[in-house]
Amino acid sequence: MAAAEKTLSQRELNRATLARQHLLERTDMSSLDMVEHLAGMQAQVPHGPYAGLFARIDGFDPAEASGLLSERKLIRGWFMRGTIHLISSRDSLRWWPLTERVLVRTFKGTTFSKELGSAPIDEVLQAARQMVEVEPLLRSEIGRRLGERWPDAVASSLGFAAGYRLPLVQVTPRGLWGQTGQARLTTIEAWLGDDLATDPPIEDLVLRYLGALGPATVKDFQNWSGLTRIAEVVDRLRPQLATFRAEDGRELFDLPDAPRPGADVPSPPRFLPEYDNLLLGHADRSRLADKDAKGATLFTASGPFQGTLLVDGLLSGSWRLHREASAVELHVRHFKPLPRPVRSEVEAEGRLLVGLIAAGADDCRVRFSRI
Repeated sequence: MAAAEKTLSQRELNRATLARQHLLERTDMSSLDMVEHLAGMQAQVPHGPYAGLFARIDGFDPAEASGLLSERKLIRGWFMRGTIHLISSRDSLRWWPLTERVLVRTFKGTTFSKELGSAPIDEVLQAARQMVEVEPLLRSEIGRRLGERWPDAVASSLGFAAGYRLPLVQVTPRGLWGQTGQARLTTIEAWLGDDLATDPPIEDLVLRYLGALGPATVKDFQNWSGLTRIAEVVDRLRPQLATFRAEDGRELFDLPDAPRPGADVPSPPRFLPEYDNLLLGHADRSRLADKDAKGATLFTASGPFQGTLLVDGLLSGSWRLHREASAVELHVRHFKPLPRPVRSEVEAEGRLLVGLIAAGADDCRVRFSRI
């Protein structure tokens, strides 16, 4: 039976989410287990997930996570919200058939879908699949080759059609730690040597989401996944879920045995990468932002290794790494004053992060400034 309904304060909701994200205390979980536990990690920035794993895993070794990509136990492909995610290979086979509809809907809303000329979409996808399963290709290369067959179409739009509508993966060395590589594409099936699941249950995806980002509303799940019409799915699951109310009356769902620590549990400073799902996984992000930060943009700078700072479990600023020769500066920009003890904790955590990203740097400086 579902647990008795009660109201969770904003701070209790914050601590519950941080607990299952392993941001209250690092764990010794493997990188593969953590990626699966988090239901994937958004990964537009190729090295971003490494910083996210570092924030959550005690003794994190980026070489271990990178090796999982090389061994094809982790892949980089388009899943939730139609965005690039680092996801386990076994999850990819079950989840792409579920998230495909998001990509289909997104593609229909783009100008690319209107620039295919006389090319039938089914034939475009069949031809593109044959190409990339012989040799991984850049999206521009796919479009150019398809354009030779359908010259009245916009070649780049043909490439985007394949990118949106095929189950593609970015092959290594793209995403490997300490390496660079172009975004060459092949199908998930060709890369893994396995078939996509047939009619996987969407209920499993909802449960995995709650395990990673609950307690949450139906709208929260829809915001994270990009999927719609999920209320009826949650209703089917209701007997096995715990239900709560947020302070504003929203109905929240959760796994009965998920951690929900008290509001007074301390939350140490954590540096998160750009586009971490903690910040993107809910329609209502107020659990992570107090009244001083609600109006602030989540991403206040651009560039490699720029991300967000949590202090006491709340969105409190951004960070960016600057390199010059053998010197490294971690620039921390914060919304409001940081008391001296808190600043010391942030600096200590920041120096650990620099040790990961810029190992071997001769000089490291942490600079603070207000946003």
